[in-house]
Amino acid sequence: MSSTKIVELLGSHAESLLGFSEPKISKERLHVPGPDFVDRIYVHSDRNNRVLGNLQWMFQSGRLAGTGYLSILPVDQGIEHSGGASFAKNPDYFDAENIVRLAVYGGCNAVASTFGVLGIVSRKYAHKIPFIVKVNHNELLTYPNKADQIMFGTVKQAYDMGAAAIGATIYFGSDQSSRQIVEVSQAFALAHEYGMATVLWCYLRNNAFKKDKDYHVSADLTGQANHLGVTIEADIIKQKLPENNGGYLALNAGDSSYGKLDKRIYSELTSDHPIDLTRYQVANCYMGRAGLINSGGASGANDFAEAVATAVINKRAGGTGLISGRKAFQRPMKEGVELLNTIQDVYLDSSITVA
Repeated sequence: MSSTKIVELLGSHAESLLGFSEPKISKERLHVPGPDFVDRIYVHSDRNNRVLGNLQWMFQSGRLAGTGYLSILPVDQGIEHSGGASFAKNPDYFDAENIVRLAVYGGCNAVASTFGVLGIVSRKYAHKIPFIVKVNHNELLTYPNKADQIMFGTVKQAYDMGAAAIGATIYFGSDQSSRQIVEVSQAFALAHEYGMATVLWCYLRNNAFKKDKDYHVSADLTGQANHLGVTIEADIIKQKLPENNGGYLALNAGDSSYGKLDKRIYSELTSDHPIDLTRYQVANCYMGRAGLINSGGASGANDFAEAVATAVINKRAGGTGLISGRKAFQRPMKEGVELLNTIQDVYLDSSITVA
């Protein structure tokens, strides 16, 4: 029986999320997380011993150590969303050290942030918690704003900092996606040579994806973004939780011809249940061989309930964990630690199983 706190936070969604038992893609087809995940999955890959060591370090850190699940604090919003918009709610996080302290005190497996944030405190913390250095960003000072990810440093800088991994974003579907795919695939290959793991923010970005719904968060389109991400050897995929499906169908309405689809995606591989939609994302990560971590989303009025629901959906879908930033750092540190620990409690609860 799941903990009372988790059930209370799920509220009216508890029965639907905790009782779901008939996924379209069966659990037996998946490579589910577990204490032996590095030995069972990554050891058979082309990753060298140093990459395996850094992956193991990440999986053996924090409150989730030894479970096969990851809880990561990402704070790159100072660039991606602007410093003022990100830190006005809690100006303490303009100080880079507080970002790393929150990850340490919050029991995270790793902290993901910018060259500047991690570099300014690297000698104090690089040996205490795995660093994921985010190597590219979309800056919002160019006028008018544009959606493009550009490199902010080199893979060697991350290596010299003592990072366990590098992270990068690709805006799949954008005008600049082809260049970004080339840049990030080259960065990931070099990171693996240096012995660092790779984490890819597999985001969609194109105004055409907004129609009757926002298909930036459709299971079919995000699933294909994940499939492109693991193709360039991302060890871990970060993706937004799917909120709908049928992106390909919407974009192919009328006379347009976009991509390729098979309608069995919507009948045999998914349903409208959020766990099924997220499982399709997992399926596109080589059935879970590359871990899927879903993002926690923006901060709001119901952060604890939303974070727990996202964690339950991810875990029951066969995902590898949660990467939650704004919900944690846009509040006092004590509350941020509590939120991170609440997310982790879902993955520590043995009664919440893969559906």
